Amino acid sequence: MFFQGEFSMADAATGAPQIQGTLPLYKKPEPLNAQLHKGKGLKYGDRPFDFLNETHFVPVTVGEFASAGGDYPIIFLGESKISVAVMGLQAGENLFVDSKTSEYAPFHYVPAFVRRYPFVGAVHTEEKDRFTVCVDTQSHLFSDKPDFEFFDADGKPTEFTQRAIEFVRRYESDVAVTQLFVDRMKELDMFEEQTTRFQPRDQAGNPVGEPQVVATYWGLSLKKLSELPSKTLEELRDNSYLGAIYAHVLSQARWEQIMARAAFRAGEVTSSSMSRPTMAPPPPEA
Repeated sequence: MFFQGEFSMADAATGAPQIQGTLPLYKKPEPLNAQLHKGKGLKYGDRPFDFLNETHFVPVTVGEFASAGGDYPIIFLGESKISVAVMGLQAGENLFVDSKTSEYAPFHYVPAFVRRYPFVGAVHTEEKDRFTVCVDTQSHLFSDKPDFEFFDADGKPTEFTQRAIEFVRRYESDVAVTQLFVDRMKELDMFEEQTTRFQPRDQAGNPVGEPQVVATYWGLSLKKLSELPSKTLEELRDNSYLGAIYAHVLSQARWEQIMARAAFRAGEVTSSSMSRPTMAPPPPEA
């Protein structure tokens, strides 16, 4: 999934492009082709986020940590330590997409991985620095009667497609930068296994039973960060890694909101009880 370089449309002169890694959301990515996809394009309709409503996490790049971390817990998964934004507590449920209307929760950051869909880049088998732009032809957005066509009458990419190509190029560049960040964190042994737990409470707010494990994942350790030599800390500061580390750590506070959303969807709490009480303003001076 991590690659960067020159992008192109489908080209028979080079090795067949390959999608690398596992791609959530995508069902059947195919290289964009002026002959095969003439007259086709995307139609967003009134349910543009249907593709996302069963996905409970999506990858995020290191440059998104500050923005995404304000709305979602950012964690790292698997041996590769892929950074993802958590959008639900169980597979098949996204707490930020309304299952009835397909509307995305307003005023929340939409990760670039989501905004890129249904486009994606694929590396060529013979030329590793060349990439072909693909589109998920089984996406509900893919249409024979599109609002935005892929190609014009001359078979050239439309302005819409050109913007999509540029977005994919920049995204894959950001993914490569993220991989460098993860590699450096591995070198510094910054990762540790972390667990998020939920304490059930009664209506009076008293604990009921034992805390329940919500999720186990990889996170970055503040303790290990504090033990790094000054020279290494300066390096992390100068290459902006330090800010990304703190953004990840601070994002763990979003677990509370995720659990509140899950409880609200399950009908266990009301919308009013999800809001934190605010401090009353001071009385006017006499």
